[in-house]
Amino acid sequence: MAAFAQNTSMAPDNNAANTAHAADSIAKGYDRPIDGAYEKSSFVAHTVTPYHHLREADVVFAKRVWREIDVREKMNQYLASPKSRLIDALLSAIDAGELTAYDPTPNPAKNDPNGDSFSTPMTGAQARARMADSAVVDQFDAEGNKIGSRLQAGEFNADSVVKFRIKEDWVFDRQRSVFEPRIIGIAPLIKFNVEGLEMDYQPAFWVYFPEARQVLATKEAISRNNDATGLSFDDVFLKRLFSSYIVKVSNDKDERIKDYAQGIDKLYESERVKKSLMDWELSLWQY
Repeated sequence: MAAFAQNTSMAPDNNAANTAHAADSIAKGYDRPIDGAYEKSSFVAHTVTPYHHLREADVVFAKRVWREIDVREKMNQYLASPKSRLIDALLSAIDAGELTAYDPTPNPAKNDPNGDSFSTPMTGAQARARMADSAVVDQFDAEGNKIGSRLQAGEFNADSVVKFRIKEDWVFDRQRSVFEPRIIGIAPLIKFNVEGLEMDYQPAFWVYFPEARQVLATKEAISRNNDATGLSFDDVFLKRLFSSYIVKVSNDKDERIKDYAQGIDKLYESERVKKSLMDWELSLWQY
């Protein structure tokens, strides 16, 4: 009993010592415990893998391709993970002035007939305004007569961004004997709500991809199957770890696939174009 009483009487002193030690550690700073079985490297210090220099004289074949990525597809769902969204990475960099957003409105006067040639820069506020869930609102005069309509912006919801469009060049470099894609631009797609009309997805803004690579290299791509991939968004695009379908390929009429194919035929045509690119490379090595 005496020993028990002695131990009991010492407890308050130990608690006081522990409290004092904790307070002293907080005051002096402390080493935060590792949140995991091992220490992960920080993505902040990641850098991009530079492209090989490409000379015009070495390009013997080139084809421009426009693709769309749907983040609702199982293979692409990581691009919209609440832990790390692609759209959040782009918008945060634009807000911070690290990236420039470009107006997707066609501007023939600046040799930009499709609006995807990075001819007109936008401010961060303008880019975010384009991302807001917009709707067409009717306007009425004092007598209740409809006199027109206007586009009214709502609040931005990151989960509403379900598609991205990428513009890329497929080139064959004869110096290295390599046939490879180079992504030139990326754009989040939005759909305006117009009552009674079925609207297509349209680019909210374009980002010049080579400029965005360093930003994307510092953002982790969350995998649903493995927490130890160590892949950034830049790695994902460089290694082509996404599913997409072709919506346009450069041609003399500047036609999109949907201009001459409808319904399921659009998907068939997309696959045909994809196969024709692969067949071009295979034909190089046939003897």
